Amino acid sequence: MTAKNLDIRFTEAVEKALQMTQSSLPQDVQLRLYAYYKQATFGTAIYNHSENFDLRNAFKTNAWMQISHLSSDEAKEKYIEIINSLT
Repeated sequence: MTAKNLDIRFTEAVEKALQMTQSSLPQDVQLRLYAYYKQATFGTAIYNHSENFDLRNAFKTNAWMQISHLSSDEAKEKYIEIINSLT
């Protein structure tokens, strides 16, 4: 499988995810999708504690840091798997 094919499938999965409502997804699934998306598009999380750091952001950052060992391509595959399992 080529990287381009993976990028196309990832883009399609993101588009599907944008059609979903947050209320239709359990919070743990939302966190996993967030983490895989961030890892796929930005790379490894960098801890950044600031005065605006609230509990919600702490959960999001923690989810991202937990999968920071994955490559961008691996994160894309995981994201696609979750979206495909939901549709």
